Amino acid sequence: MLRLLVLGFVLLAPAYLKASDRPNIVLIMVDDMGFSDIGPYGSEISTPNLESLAKAGVCFSQFYNTGRCCPTRASLLTGLYSHQAGIGWMTTDQHAPGYRGQLSDDCVTIAEVLRHAGYFTAMTGKWHVGFNHGSTPWKRGFDRSLNLPAGGIHFSNQTGSKGGSKLYLNGEEVARDDPQFDPPWYGTDMWTRQGVKFIDEAIEQDKPFFLYIAHTAPHFPCMAPEKTIARFRGKYMQGWDKLREARYARQLESGLIDKAWQLEPRPEPIPAWESLSQEQKVRYDDMMAIYAAMISEIDQSVGDLVAALKERGELDNTLILFLSDNGGNAESGVEGHYDGDSPGDPHSNVFIGRCWAHLNNTPFRLYKHYNHEGGIATPLIAHWPKGIPASLEASSGWIDTPTHVIDIMSTCVDLAGAKYPETIGDRTITPMAGQSLKPLFTAEGSFPQRALFWEHEGNAAIRVGNEKLVRQGIRGDWELFDLGKDRTEQVNLAESQPKKVEQMRKQWRQWATTSDVMPKPEKPAKKGKK
Repeated sequence: MLRLLVLGFVLLAPAYLKASDRPNIVLIMVDDMGFSDIGPYGSEISTPNLESLAKAGVCFSQFYNTGRCCPTRASLLTGLYSHQAGIGWMTTDQHAPGYRGQLSDDCVTIAEVLRHAGYFTAMTGKWHVGFNHGSTPWKRGFDRSLNLPAGGIHFSNQTGSKGGSKLYLNGEEVARDDPQFDPPWYGTDMWTRQGVKFIDEAIEQDKPFFLYIAHTAPHFPCMAPEKTIARFRGKYMQGWDKLREARYARQLESGLIDKAWQLEPRPEPIPAWESLSQEQKVRYDDMMAIYAAMISEIDQSVGDLVAALKERGELDNTLILFLSDNGGNAESGVEGHYDGDSPGDPHSNVFIGRCWAHLNNTPFRLYKHYNHEGGIATPLIAHWPKGIPASLEASSGWIDTPTHVIDIMSTCVDLAGAKYPETIGDRTITPMAGQSLKPLFTAEGSFPQRALFWEHEGNAAIRVGNEKLVRQGIRGDWELFDLGKDRTEQVNLAESQPKKVEQMRKQWRQWATTSDVMPKPEKPAKKGKK
């Protein structure tokens, strides 16, 4: 049925312009990377290629994701809040409209919209928006794709919990060690290398291209080439306390954060680095060295992509957007996991844990899953030589307007001169929830202020201007913060401003009711009960 609806969309599509008239668009999304894990955002990890993009482009200091992988990917691809797109949680069908675990027929993807405007559309890497239900890249607008159904694969010969994952090329299952991929491969290299092959097809067809590279790194199990890991071993023996202070200092120096914002203190469950034994320090150092190696490999892949675009004469008119799907991941608790004969190799199981996630998200509170800033704040770098004015590049300032992953669709539609459909066949398509970022990185036009909303697993938030109301867990108390003065969420104003709390709570509730956050799925009956 969906293919017929899409066919109707194709037949109604307007004639398109030549490739040279509109920019190519490349979205690079990484998986489970914290706010401060790359050089432009304060990291000690060397990321020269991302720093080069940032220097020649613009960086956003208050850009947001949804706090979790599947919902962010759904919002990125559709320009809707994730529940509107059918993925309010993960990819399990929970039998409620906002929680079907796959992209809804009432939404369209960037690829569908841009393909019908004449773009060549391609993606590589992690899909994870309902592949298990039949919602696949090739059914949702991508002309070419090399993808995993979900994520977690970094090496072609990987074993362990993710080792059975399948690989698909343009809709056909292929072996991970297929000779055409030049095995043994490491994922960040392979996703980029295949993306460049797809770019070459677009050039041959004289079409502008939309390429979505969805890296699986640095998501657990953390692993990287040994030669890269070796460069970082020993560099984390300083520990998370000193390294977090150093990141904070670099963030202040760059103007990324305001000096009025307090660095969130180390949470009580995380031990002081100096309280650890030498054996524990060595273990934690190696865990973070593996993670840092993954970030370094991502940076190298960005450099490879930029070089390929430059070699083909496509760099100047290509908008590159780089972001993460959620904040740093503390899922494995304080100790993390450090398993295998050679941790970091294709057969190991490493999670960096809460201690290092606290560093990843400097200077913010909490982590992936949550709607406090540590869960939802992401770097966003925009690089477009032909479109970003030199005066804006040279300003060395930050774009501090609150923006959200829902804005990517609107931006792509705007730059592509595409038409977002109101209907496809007899189906009404949900209107875009976001706004085009073009005025912000071209310094032309206005970007109206609006409220932004979040919900995931009962965690919830609303931001209006600098005021943010946030809740940890469905039974948690609402907290109120003035992010202009306190973006690290240290001073809760809820008790002193109950009327404001109630006003914003009602506004959030109205959004939740109209955006398929409500009704929440029913909890499954306990075994033996109906």
